Amino acid sequence: MEDKIIKLDHKIIIDIVNKGSKVLDLGCGDGELLYNLATVKKIKAEGVELNEENIYSCVEKGLSVYHRDIENGLKDYPDNAFDYVILNQIIQEIKNMEFLLNETFRVGKKVIIGFPNFAYIKARFDLFFKGLAPVTSSLPYQWYNSPNIHFGSLKDFKIYCADKNIKIIDAYYLGNENIVRFLPNVFAVNGIFLIEKNPDIA
Repeated sequence: MEDKIIKLDHKIIIDIVNKGSKVLDLGCGDGELLYNLATVKKIKAEGVELNEENIYSCVEKGLSVYHRDIENGLKDYPDNAFDYVILNQIIQEIKNMEFLLNETFRVGKKVIIGFPNFAYIKARFDLFFKGLAPVTSSLPYQWYNSPNIHFGSLKDFKIYCADKNIKIIDAYYLGNENIVRFLPNVFAVNGIFLIEKNPDIA
């Protein structure tokens, strides 16, 4: 598979996941990421998706994907069933994000979470100078048809993790084409975090 056809966020996630791991991708869409992981890292792949057309695309790729609404949790999965649970570009659309995140920690040893940065400089510019709801490459919707209901920044997520006793193992900040290393909360379009739940403090 040509490296250039793999999206930047997918490349990062593929690099994170260990070869042969058991992976659950929640809101897996058309299965592109899961297929790339199965092809490159030979993972044991499983996905959950609500959109039926996307499920057909996943099946055509030979993927094992279940038709479920992740808003209802992951009660069909036992504790620690997966090495990684992936939530890529979905948490901003989930009504009860905290409930779902806790479920991912229950069924997965580590969680990979990717989301758009609402503090990206173009979003700030549009809101402050134009007085318009921002539209960017990672936020391509108008205010009236956007599926996004949570509007957090990279900094917001780091504060959330500190408050909730979540350990950030690694973090990656993405521009439209490259990794962002300077002022990511301003210049990164997306963030990808590898996280795990710290043991409860007595």
